[in-house]
Amino acid sequence: MAEADMMEIVRTSLNEMLRWVGFGTLVGLAAKAIMPGRDPGGAVATMLMGIAGSVIGCGMVMFFWREATIDPISGKGFLAATAGAFMILFFYRMLAGSFFVEGNEHDDAVAHRSRRRSRRRRIRMDAYDDAA
Repeated sequence: MAEADMMEIVRTSLNEMLRWVGFGTLVGLAAKAIMPGRDPGGAVATMLMGIAGSVIGCGMVMFFWREATIDPISGKGFLAATAGAFMILFFYRMLAGSFFVEGNEHDDAVAHRSRRRSRRRRIRMDAYDDAA
């Protein structure tokens, strides 16, 4: 195999990888925008969720509609991928228990946050008093 052929394969592979990274990021952001509330994960998790959502969403379209052809990086593919990423985010939140808060758990969480904030204020005030 010639060196030019090898460089062409590497260039094509990198181009394809960058397309999937960009597409996955857009799909992940769209799914997070649709789902209300705080979202887990950062930029890498959003990108991976978008890529996995593309595989799941397009796979489900092709499974349920056998005659359908769908290119993942297209308009129809974007809609299917966003639906797949939305399902991933939905099931993650459902299994993590962040949808349903029972009884006093919510009140306990609010009280814990307020205690943590007041402790931070005391530490800051002590630092200002020591500096003076």
